Amino acid sequence: MAEANGKAVDLKTNFLQIYSRLKSDLLDDPAFSFTEDSRQWIDRMLDYNVPGGKLNRGISVVDSCEILKEGQLSDDEFFCAGVLGWCVEWLQAYFLVLDDIMDNSHTRRGQPCWFRLPKVGIIAANDGIILRNHTPRILNRHFRDKTYYVHLLDLFNEVEFQTASGQMLDLITTHEGEKDLSKYKMPVYNRIVQYKTAYYSFYLPVACALLMAGETLDNYVDAKRVLVEMGTYFQVQDDYLDCFGVPEFIGKIGTDIEDFKCSWLVVKALEIADENQLKILEENYGKSDPACVTKVKSLYNDLNLRAIFSEYERTSYEQLISAIEAQPSKQVQEVLKSFLHKIYKRQK
Repeated sequence: MAEANGKAVDLKTNFLQIYSRLKSDLLDDPAFSFTEDSRQWIDRMLDYNVPGGKLNRGISVVDSCEILKEGQLSDDEFFCAGVLGWCVEWLQAYFLVLDDIMDNSHTRRGQPCWFRLPKVGIIAANDGIILRNHTPRILNRHFRDKTYYVHLLDLFNEVEFQTASGQMLDLITTHEGEKDLSKYKMPVYNRIVQYKTAYYSFYLPVACALLMAGETLDNYVDAKRVLVEMGTYFQVQDDYLDCFGVPEFIGKIGTDIEDFKCSWLVVKALEIADENQLKILEENYGKSDPACVTKVKSLYNDLNLRAIFSEYERTSYEQLISAIEAQPSKQVQEVLKSFLHKIYKRQK
């Protein structure tokens, strides 16, 4: 176990070194004449928003490449896989910076959201656009000579479109001033989650690794479906932790109840609540008053949602394992299992 942990630490250290190189490239991008102020701004903005999370999505590209190659990557292969991993992290940073503004959030990864910083404010919207533009610039610099370059561009463009469309679904479903719990049904929830989270968090890292391994993505439609299902399971966990997780542990204060979010918990509660309980939800869900939040949480406990979630987690795991074991490629099975074992029964 100590050896495995040591390997993970080394991997993260080497991965972070690639970030430093990409950042210095971007700070000397010949397409823009940087002033000292603008260079310092981008430097600080990148450090605050890009490398701060668990880096699971980015490191998963490297892990997946190793599994597909059945062994050690050469220095060049490790670097290329790491660059693609950072492109996923850059894409995530772009979404999170803008998502926090849209949701009027307060904390992200255990610190104030970027737009909440005194000298940042709404400049964060433009920072999001800059983060979005960095990804194709990184891809162009490091992959334009690769046979799969155009497929990478198509992949990132498609996944970005899917994620932004998922965010739109989320926003129009939970729109302030038009609070309507009758919209919150499981098919609606699943569609939001699939597009907003699953494609970029689960499919994108594996698709990057498959392209690097010389594979054609059209041959892996089944694996894609499994990854999207895994992404749905991951988001259900996230919704559960938003309410029942420890803020110090998960790195943010959960506000799904106050924000009238189409969360798995409220959708499940609406399915099983009686008339009186539905009335409590109608009157208290989406209110920032702590007393209202407490009533909703108390109702979740009355409905035994912790146990229902545990059962959902168990059956999802079993279904995912059997779907993974039906994949024809042993390497792809291993990639999918490594993803699943990272998230099964996670606490943050």
